[in-house]
Amino acid sequence: MKQAQDAKQTLLAAGVGLTRQRLALAELLFDGADRHVTAEQLFAEARGNACEVSFATIYNTLKVFSEAGLLREVVVDASRTYFDTNVKPHHHFFVEQSRTLIDIPGQDVVVSKLPDAPAGMVMTDCEIIIRIREA
Repeated sequence: MKQAQDAKQTLLAAGVGLTRQRLALAELLFDGADRHVTAEQLFAEARGNACEVSFATIYNTLKVFSEAGLLREVVVDASRTYFDTNVKPHHHFFVEQSRTLIDIPGQDVVVSKLPDAPAGMVMTDCEIIIRIREA
């Protein structure tokens, strides 16, 4: 019961409209531990928890949560986007074999120089993804 109430408060505080599906997905996503999920992974998890929701609803909800600042999108390549519950500035290791992400604290990466943004543009963020594989 407490988890459902926490999820509801999280959504309301972020200005996200409440629906049964959003609340159920928020309960799965925001259970206390930071995590990285794909839409496919969350869909399977929702189905495993008897949450009747379409894949389109999963994807749309992840986008809504991202736009509200509850999730951070991490694009690893053109075929894979992860949604990160840790929205604080940080970076990632991407483990190629398992296709998983591991957080790197923001202060552990130092960038000494970035290029100037193109005319009329401003930089809003810099995220480093370091690809690794088992030796």
